[in-house]
Amino acid sequence: MYIKKSIGERIFDFINICFMIVLVVVTLYPFWFVTVASFSSPLSVASNRGLMLTIKGFNIDSYVAVFNNPNIWNGYKNTLIYLVLGTSINMLLTTMGAYGLSRKNLYGRRLIMAFIIFTMFFSGGMIPGFLVVRNLKMIDTIWSMVIPGAIGTYFMIIMRTSFEGIPVDFEEAARIDGASDFTIMWKVIIPLSLPTIAVISLFYAVRHWNSYFNALLFLRSRELYPLQIILREILITNSMNDMLTDINVDRQPISETIKYATIIVSTLPILLLYPYLQKYFIKGVLIGGIKG
Repeated sequence: MYIKKSIGERIFDFINICFMIVLVVVTLYPFWFVTVASFSSPLSVASNRGLMLTIKGFNIDSYVAVFNNPNIWNGYKNTLIYLVLGTSINMLLTTMGAYGLSRKNLYGRRLIMAFIIFTMFFSGGMIPGFLVVRNLKMIDTIWSMVIPGAIGTYFMIIMRTSFEGIPVDFEEAARIDGASDFTIMWKVIIPLSLPTIAVISLFYAVRHWNSYFNALLFLRSRELYPLQIILREILITNSMNDMLTDINVDRQPISETIKYATIIVSTLPILLLYPYLQKYFIKGVLIGGIKG
């Protein structure tokens, strides 16, 4: 049945649509500018004064410089190692912790949750964290990138809430068949919580992919640097002399387009992964909504 909207409702819809269009443009334009500039002529980018909506003088010298840089590939390799290993540890510990806390027969469950929630608001800080990592002899090792922050408190609470929302009949049926807690967790609870697990896995993966602060604190060897540290050096310290040795161009203009090309190369994998997991986002977040 069609319900005719009042003038006030139509005005509100029009304003809302205009606002959303502006929000989309403001959100997407920076990425569009970086993409267009990375494929444009360095001189055109350097002389541009205003909006840049189309490619000006198609040029891929910046991407040639990026892909010929061994530091980029080494950073990619390290970041993938940290992402796969770190996300695996994150999900293993988060899932096991969430399952234990979701069991209503766990003794002292509320007290344990109170201590866990306390860590969301208060932490030791950067210096105590560094001292712990140093005393555990993890400085300048892969483990310094994946062990600190192995469990995200907020993500574990979301997953616990998702587990609590599963009807208890499934667990009781599994126990009648002689299933243990580990069997129930891996073969009953987890398959029924895949949307939430997929969302949390992506959040963990993105966090590892974008992580650079732990590398600044804990890593000393350049061969262990993740991609984001290499990107930081290119964008902030402007260290791209090694990238320009094989390109016969003016270094100053192309240095800007190399920055844009590096940003595209470093963000492309996550952008390609996101559409495959997007369908889980709304369902996963709604299932895992925090409740008391």
